[in-house]
Amino acid sequence: MGSSSTSSKDDFSVLVLASDLGIDARPFLTHQEPEDSWYDCTSDPPPSEEQDFAHLDSLQFLRLESGSDKLGNRIFRIVGKYFPAQVISAERLKKYVFNKICTELPEGPFCIVYMHSTVQKEDNNPGLTILRWIYEELPSDHKDRLQAVYFVHPGLRSRLVLATLGRFFLSGGLYWKVKYVSRLQYLWDDIKKGELEIPEFVQKHDEILEHRPLTDYGIEPDPLHLSQMPPSAYSIGRHDTGWASRQYMS
Repeated sequence: MGSSSTSSKDDFSVLVLASDLGIDARPFLTHQEPEDSWYDCTSDPPPSEEQDFAHLDSLQFLRLESGSDKLGNRIFRIVGKYFPAQVISAERLKKYVFNKICTELPEGPFCIVYMHSTVQKEDNNPGLTILRWIYEELPSDHKDRLQAVYFVHPGLRSRLVLATLGRFFLSGGLYWKVKYVSRLQYLWDDIKKGELEIPEFVQKHDEILEHRPLTDYGIEPDPLHLSQMPPSAYSIGRHDTGWASRQYMS
């Protein structure tokens, strides 16, 4: 038949998707751009890559401090409260961390000071699995150069999670580098004052913990803050002679 001689370039295919299977058809119907390839730490990142992270730099949740700990390790400061976990994907976070380490960190050993003060799990926590994934993707040289992770103001939940699941989700090298620091005064045993900037809210949180130490263990001894209320001008008391009247009693 004449129609059978039609060129093969005119052939087409039909893809039928059942609408009641809950399948998103867009990946099948639209052209997918290849994912961005990540650069190696041995090469310089594209200029556009640095500009792309400018808004993340402005949040100040991860930055290289000018000082070092008492062993000479340069300090990377992480403020958990500043990290917007709900709006940054895991891949985006990984690229940012790699960019900071590969472009700003000088040669030699370094440490991390992580401030967990007032962190909310839903808003500021990327998850232990994601943190492990990022760490495992680091070049072995950078893993070896990381000497310590100072975990400032760890809550009861964080301690329990790391104590029970830390050995499974964190590699052995990283797990044993974590050092819990319940108060800033203990941080000064390893880092001199002035070597890194402490946010004001972290200092205030440290003062609260100092006056209410049970908060470290998830216990709030005065949830209504009744101890901070001014004393009443009048009261009713019972003396040895019987019930004593007060100014408002007839």
